[in-house]
Amino acid sequence: MFGKKLFRFRRPPVRTAKPDEAPAPVYGHQYCAVNDGDEESFETQEPSMAYASGRNKSRNAFGLYHSYPYYLANEPVAANQDLVVADKYTGEPATRVALADENAIDSAIGWAERAREPCAALKSYQRREVLEHCVERFTERFEELAWALTIEAGKPIRDSRGEVTRLIETFRIAAGEAERIYGEVLPLDNAERAANYQGMWKRVPIGPCSFISPFNFPLNLAAHKVAPALAVGCPFVLKPASLTPIGALIIGETLAECDLPKGAFSILPAQRAGSRLFTEDPRLKLISFTGSPGVGWDLKAKAGKKPIILELGGNAAVIVEDWECDDAVERIMFGAFYQSGQSCISVQRVLVNDRLYDAMKKQLVSAAGKLVAGDPKEEATFVGPIISSKEADRLESWIGEARDKGANVLAGGRRKDNVIEATILENVPPDCAVARQEAFGPVLVLSRYSDFEDALAMTNDSDFGLQAGVFTRDIYKAHRAWDVLDVGGVVIGDVPSWRVDHMPYGGVKDSGIGREGVRFAIEDMTEIRLMVIRTP
Repeated sequence: MFGKKLFRFRRPPVRTAKPDEAPAPVYGHQYCAVNDGDEESFETQEPSMAYASGRNKSRNAFGLYHSYPYYLANEPVAANQDLVVADKYTGEPATRVALADENAIDSAIGWAERAREPCAALKSYQRREVLEHCVERFTERFEELAWALTIEAGKPIRDSRGEVTRLIETFRIAAGEAERIYGEVLPLDNAERAANYQGMWKRVPIGPCSFISPFNFPLNLAAHKVAPALAVGCPFVLKPASLTPIGALIIGETLAECDLPKGAFSILPAQRAGSRLFTEDPRLKLISFTGSPGVGWDLKAKAGKKPIILELGGNAAVIVEDWECDDAVERIMFGAFYQSGQSCISVQRVLVNDRLYDAMKKQLVSAAGKLVAGDPKEEATFVGPIISSKEADRLESWIGEARDKGANVLAGGRRKDNVIEATILENVPPDCAVARQEAFGPVLVLSRYSDFEDALAMTNDSDFGLQAGVFTRDIYKAHRAWDVLDVGGVVIGDVPSWRVDHMPYGGVKDSGIGREGVRFAIEDMTEIRLMVIRTP
C-alpha cells in the first residue's frame, strides 16, 4: 500500500454535493508518485482545495483561497459555502468554508467505523510514513499555514510561526512514537496454581475517535489529537472551531494526499446545534475535547459509556520567590501576553514576595507599556485582537468590574475595536471575575505575599488547576511546590505557559481530566489486550 518512503500523490478531485441531499461517499483516489514521465510533479503544483467554481486555484485579497471544502472519509467535499471565516483584525469576510450537517457527520462516523480494522492493521512503518509526509508538507507550506492562522485567529504573525513550528514538532514526535507502542511479558507463576502459565500484553487501538478542537491554537491543538490517532491507527472525525477552521482543513488536505484506508479521517466544520453525534454516537469509542469548562463538562454528561479527555483551561499563577527580576519580568511578559493572552496556560496571576515586589512591579509596568498592540500581520505586533467582539466585551467588563471595586490599573486597560492593550491590575479583590475565572486575554493580576506557604495557598485558591510556575532556586521549595500545588504541572524557574509537545499536559479540578502529549494521548487511544498461555 505505501510503496517507497515519502512518495508523492496526486490530489483527489473535489466533489460537490447536490443541493438537497447529503454528500454521498466517493471512492477511488488516483495517486501517482513523482517521476520523470508525463505526470506533473507535486512540487510544480500549487496546493489546491475546493473553490466556488470547480478547481479554481486563485487566492483572494487575504492570501487565502476563495473557499475550502470539508473532508468526509478522506475526500474533499464542496457541499456548500455556508460558513464565513472573518479576518479577526478587520472583521471583514476572508473566505468561506463548507459546513457539515448531521447527515454528513453521521456518514463520517459510519466510514470511521468501517475503517477501524484497516487502520488497526497498518504497520508501524506505514503509520510513521504518513506522519513523516505531514512533517514534510507542513514544512514546505510553513508560511502559508502561518499566514492563514494570522487571518483566521488574529494571532500575531510571530506567534503564528511559533504554532506552525509546534505543529511540525508534534507530528515529528508522533512519527517516532508510532514505532514505540510497546507491550510487556508478564510472569504469572506467582503461586503453585499458576506454575504452568505465562502472559503478555500489548496495546491495541481503541477504535473510532471524536475530536473537538478550539479556536486559540487551531493547528497544534488539533495536532495533539490527530497525530497520536495516526500514530496508533485510530480512525477519527474532527470538528474544528467554526471561528478558525482553515488550519485543520489544510491538515485534512495533507492527509488526503496519503493512501490511508477509506474513512480513516474526516474533518468537518459544523455548527454546535447540529453536532450532537460528535459526542453521543455510540460508534465512537473516545472523545477528546479542548475548550471551555461549561461545554466540556456538558459533553462528559452526554458521552455515555465512552471515555473522554477534557482540557478546559485555567487561570494560571506564577510565584516569584527568589529570582533575578530582569529574567522573571521577561518570562512573565511572554507568559501573560503571548498569543494575546488567549492560551489555557497564559499567566493570569502573578504572586511576588514582598522583598521583590516594588522592583518587579516597576519593571513589569515598564515592559508592558513597550508591547505593541494592533494589526497581527505586522512583525512588530505582540498583542493582537481578541477572537470576537463578544469576548472583547466580556474581558473589558471584567477589567471595569475590578476597577470599580478598587483595583489599580497599572498598565493598559484601553481597547480599540477588539484589541485590548497589555493590562496589569493591582489590588484586585479576590471575588472579581478577572481573578477567579479564566480571563483568556491580555490581562495580568499582580499580588504580593510574605510567606512561601501563603503563596502556595493563594495559587491553590482557584477552581482551576492546569499548570503553575515558581521562580525559586531553593530545591526544597521547588519540591514543596511540586508536592502541594493542586495542578497538572509545576514549572520551576519559568512561567506556567511553557510547554513542549511530548510532555504530559492536562489539569485537575475544572481544568479537565486526562493528559495530552503524544505518548500520553496514545495511552488513552489504546486498550491493553492480554494473552495468557498455559503449558500442560
